[in-house]
Amino acid sequence: MEVVEVKKVLETEALVGTEEKLDYPPSGSNSIYSAILSRNDAVKDAKRLKTFLELRDKYVQKKVLFEDPLFPADDSSLYYSNKSSMKFEWKRPTEFCGNPHFIIDGANRTDICQGELGDCWLLAAIACLTLNEKLLYRVIPRDQSFTENYAGIFHFQFWRYGEWIDVVVDDRIPTLNDKLVFTKSFRKNEYWSALLEKAYAKLHGSYEALKGGNTLEAMEDFTGGVTEYFDLLEAPKDLYSIMKKALERGSLMGCSIDVFGQGRMESRTDQGLVRGHAYSVIGLAEIRLIRLRNPWGWVLWKGPWCLNSKEWSTISTADRDNLQKQTIPESEFWMSFDDFKKCYTKLEMCNLTPDTLQGDERNSWTVAVNEGRWVRGSSAGGCRNCPDTFWTNPQYRMLLYEEDDDSEDGKAACTVVVALMQKGRRKERSKGASLYTIGFSIYEMRGCQQHLGKDFFLYTMSKAKCQSYVNLREITERFRLPPGEYVIIPTTFEAHLEGEFILRVFSEKKSMSEFLSYHLSSHQPKITEEETEEDKSFRAIYRHIAGEDMQICANELKEVMKRVLDKHNLVKTEGFSLETCRSMIALMDTDGTGKLNLQEFKHLWSKIKQWQLIFIRYDQDKSCTISSFEMRNAVNDAGFHLNKQLYDILAMRYADEHLNIDFDSFICCFVRLEGMFRAFNAFDKDGDGVIKLNVLEWLQLTMYS
Repeated sequence: MEVVEVKKVLETEALVGTEEKLDYPPSGSNSIYSAILSRNDAVKDAKRLKTFLELRDKYVQKKVLFEDPLFPADDSSLYYSNKSSMKFEWKRPTEFCGNPHFIIDGANRTDICQGELGDCWLLAAIACLTLNEKLLYRVIPRDQSFTENYAGIFHFQFWRYGEWIDVVVDDRIPTLNDKLVFTKSFRKNEYWSALLEKAYAKLHGSYEALKGGNTLEAMEDFTGGVTEYFDLLEAPKDLYSIMKKALERGSLMGCSIDVFGQGRMESRTDQGLVRGHAYSVIGLAEIRLIRLRNPWGWVLWKGPWCLNSKEWSTISTADRDNLQKQTIPESEFWMSFDDFKKCYTKLEMCNLTPDTLQGDERNSWTVAVNEGRWVRGSSAGGCRNCPDTFWTNPQYRMLLYEEDDDSEDGKAACTVVVALMQKGRRKERSKGASLYTIGFSIYEMRGCQQHLGKDFFLYTMSKAKCQSYVNLREITERFRLPPGEYVIIPTTFEAHLEGEFILRVFSEKKSMSEFLSYHLSSHQPKITEEETEEDKSFRAIYRHIAGEDMQICANELKEVMKRVLDKHNLVKTEGFSLETCRSMIALMDTDGTGKLNLQEFKHLWSKIKQWQLIFIRYDQDKSCTISSFEMRNAVNDAGFHLNKQLYDILAMRYADEHLNIDFDSFICCFVRLEGMFRAFNAFDKDGDGVIKLNVLEWLQLTMYS
């Protein structure tokens, strides 16, 4: 199978804005109790991320400027490898600028000029983001400034692997001689772009982690959109039309020139373009011109249609004035579309929805989001070149039963877009890791209700597959498939590579039974600070039962869960037992009260929704039970990987006399697995998979589960 080598881009995950650094696990005489609570740090962090305004107001009242303990103002936030010979000073804009502003006259692309960091890919994406005000202010909330309620704290929002997260930073920025070292604005007293870059660096662990990347990564983190990649050496004939429609629909676009035989370093072409450098695609003109922006803040293009070139005299004065009026001459330039295809090698596009670019109609899309992992020795089977292990890869079933309205050639077909994204690879960058080469295949199947085995793949051809395996963060392909039942196999190219991934499947029709998780409008996403309808529904049910203290005990949780399950009506169940509800509280209780608040309950429900979809997948006869023989696959699908003895224990503990496991027992099992894994990790300070407890500590740990 063909492997397309793309410029290596590395990736990471990082903890984001919390008020205090946690002792994890804590020390002292009360460490066992604290460690049990610390297993829920993810829940606590998410709760804190909702409280930016509370945190800011706290520091305003104290008249103290916020200092971020998770991204300190020292070299650890700058580098993970070699340090710079320059001695940077971390300063707040108020310390070296007489009249600092967060945003002046709106955030626009002139506010983004690259500094000493090789993150042109990020800045190219930010420049594109400024063209869409709704998206821009989703990433850059308006509730912050250097004047009103200033406390040295700012926040930004990014889409990460299926959800929007809030990243809090202080405003201490690396400087040299009172000048910004990294991204800056043309306006000397405007700082939103510098702080946005800092928040993105925090998200990835350090500023150095931002060196080198693909524009698509940042575009996707700013929108949660669907990515497409075009090799301009093999560009489709209607590329101009594709780009025009994409821009009209709010898509973000960037381009670059691959480096070949240049030691993978930036270098200039004869016409002034920079190889290995990212540019923003800003707009198109009817006379087949394309407008580009250089994140460096100045223009190097010397070819046709550059400033004051003879080509401008070949068009009308009105056209010339109109096009030049749209351009910021310091950083933007025009070139012919034909020259664009000749000069550049790669076009990256991030669409806000998977709307087909071949037609004029916008469609409504159903989207399913599934998280999974490849585990060495279990589910990291590699591509079809590894026939003995390929079948062990994760398998995701989809049912296409409603064809498109505009099926071609009179043949029934369903349009689907499959997007496979690998997670957390920048996290290992300091250890020399890079992105895996990933891809996927789609097979047609009929009636099989179990994990497909080796023989199926040995004697069955794939119905569709990605064009090639690539070492990008995400690979996306569009297909038109006949109605039917299919299985998607996401893989790494090589076997035995461990990693996490997120698989998104979009369908123009409501075609996925087991995958369906939420519905996405094909229009530009509504950017709002208001609660979603599901949030309002949760709050109404929760408030009615919880009362004024907004806390629920196990009995109240049992009632809340019954109402929520009845409302969603995906599984026929009488609800959860009191014992299961007690286990749920033990899992999500972050403050040791023995009760859940609304935020803890929402996190619990998010977990249960994921597990519920797994249960439905294996409850083939709709009896609200699954066979204990299926528990191994179900547990693996949820991300828990156990040994044979533990699978036997689960069957003995949770199956009935007919070797079936009902929904209540299934969820209870997963709640306890999640809780025990969290608890173990809280104690495993060295990360070596070994902890030491005395008998009383062990009892305290296991009794509260």
